[in-house]
Amino acid sequence: MKRVHLLAKLNGRILKAFSQRTTNALRAALPLRLALPHIEPILALNIAKEVDKDRLVIMRASEPVAGSRQNWDQALPELLAAAKKIDSAFLARVGTFPVGIVIDYEKINPIRAQRMKLLYEASLKILAPQNKNVPLRHAVQEAFSQATFEDLLNELFRLYAEETRLLSHSVHLPRLLIPLRELITQELFNIMIHTAKLLAHDITAITFRQPAGEGIGRSG
Repeated sequence: MKRVHLLAKLNGRILKAFSQRTTNALRAALPLRLALPHIEPILALNIAKEVDKDRLVIMRASEPVAGSRQNWDQALPELLAAAKKIDSAFLARVGTFPVGIVIDYEKINPIRAQRMKLLYEASLKILAPQNKNVPLRHAVQEAFSQATFEDLLNELFRLYAEETRLLSHSVHLPRLLIPLRELITQELFNIMIHTAKLLAHDITAITFRQPAGEGIGRSG
């Protein structure tokens, strides 16, 4: 189970790096600087929510029966239900801010399901039995080519950005910012997509080029 927890921890570090880079870019962009006091705390809480949700997906991929179509068909509704419970805790914390959120699950769940399945399948490859005795970074190298891993990260980030865009439509902004909602939402998405490409490239370069014992996988 140690490797499973290491993978979940690594995934959390990657998501937090994505969130931090996105926030740094938002601070330099108008009109997002005007909305940032209302958006930034929610983005920070949201990434914590995503880390918890992804941990459940990775844990599910580590189960002995993981990998079969039947198991995934059973796992998905259970994971979506668990994610909804995590959302409830997120919404309770957001309730302390001067904003409100109502999550539209009809729109969010299809995007969420895509990202869950992609992470689940990637975790299956990284946690495959033949990789259990090698460092986590080497397990990633065994499971993916450099180009495929970069594409995987970029797609996971893109789906997260899509979900964040849908979530941002539900944020109740102050009245003065409401006319700017669509502009704010689109600019946030554009920044996240741009950040995703850069970060996916950087993480892939570290994973495939640095000597063993260095970089993001040094704890594996």
